[in-house]
Amino acid sequence: MMDNRTFIIAGILVALIIGGVAVFMASGDPDGLESTALVVQGQKTITGDTPADAEIHEETAGRFAYSSPMPDYSLGEAMGSLGGLVAIIAGTVIAFLVVLGLAYGIKRAGKPAK
Repeated sequence: MMDNRTFIIAGILVALIIGGVAVFMASGDPDGLESTALVVQGQKTITGDTPADAEIHEETAGRFAYSSPMPDYSLGEAMGSLGGLVAIIAGTVIAFLVVLGLAYGIKRAGKPAK
């Protein structure tokens, strides 16, 4: 049986490999929520291709808005797929650290006070 440390390292490596492969296999055509937003805004039809200049626009006046540090899992047009790979690695590491911190906090909260 594998110890916890080996299991965690193996899990991180598998997540990084899957994320790295996904960068090069991902479609440039928006899907899911982004595609639905384009249909609702009238910039795309359900059965048609997404126009090259299609962009989701929200009315943000007086509302909460934010800008993503790595929009569309990239670091900009100049870096291309390499930027996507760096963004996936950074996101995987950040997600791991957040979950590790939460698990540590929950473990500490469950211990009785001495």
